[in-house]
Amino acid sequence: MSKLSINNESKLNESDQQKLRLNDQSKLSRRTLISAALILIIIPATIMLGVYVLDDRKYYFISLLIILYTMLPFALRFEKRKPQARELIVIAVLVAIAVAGRSAFFMVPQFKPVVAIVIIAAVCLGAEVGFLVGATAGFVSNFFFGQGPWTPWQMFCFGIIGFIAGLLFQKGMLQKNRLSLCIYGGLATFIIYGGIINFGSLLMGTSQFSWSALATLYISGFWFDLVHAAATVIFLLLLSRPMIEKLERIKVKYGLVE
Repeated sequence: MSKLSINNESKLNESDQQKLRLNDQSKLSRRTLISAALILIIIPATIMLGVYVLDDRKYYFISLLIILYTMLPFALRFEKRKPQARELIVIAVLVAIAVAGRSAFFMVPQFKPVVAIVIIAAVCLGAEVGFLVGATAGFVSNFFFGQGPWTPWQMFCFGIIGFIAGLLFQKGMLQKNRLSLCIYGGLATFIIYGGIINFGSLLMGTSQFSWSALATLYISGFWFDLVHAAATVIFLLLLSRPMIEKLERIKVKYGLVE
């Protein structure tokens, strides 16, 4: 075979590889858009359906729907293959750690490690996995803390923090170092979790929206949200480095989801 044919073949291979990269990026963007639509539009609409149509009486049904929605973007990661058992086991273990951590600190209101573990899962395994771990941990742990109309709200709060963390990491706006994770974790817990759950508490408590009532809830919940945010920062300081190192080794060893 001549050098000319070899060079032409290598150029063709390079062009094919570039096309594959472009196709992968377009698939990733489509997957992200689908995930964002499900998480930011469909799931909130489902929660509102439970509040206004089902009168907060079918919270098990709404919670299971949220888990189903959460599985769809996760399944899009495996367009051309089936998920391996070890991938599902890692996710299940992360959910179990979050549930066990929340249960272990049951005596301290709002001092829980769930958000920290969800953020770690998101930056290591992706935005979709972050939402899946958060939503599932919220649902399962409430079998110990008590199921109710607040469960779908908590599932969404835990999940959306993980989803946003995964997206920010993917865009290079969030790093795997402690400082970056702690800043995001503290702000996200206080603003996103506190903001959404207090709004949900208003809708669960009254059928009529009132700005004064919402302001009262935010003021009364300030210290609870602050404790929750501080807990997230503390647990990220303690857990982020060892957990990320172990998850990265597992990813490299077994070729897990990216």
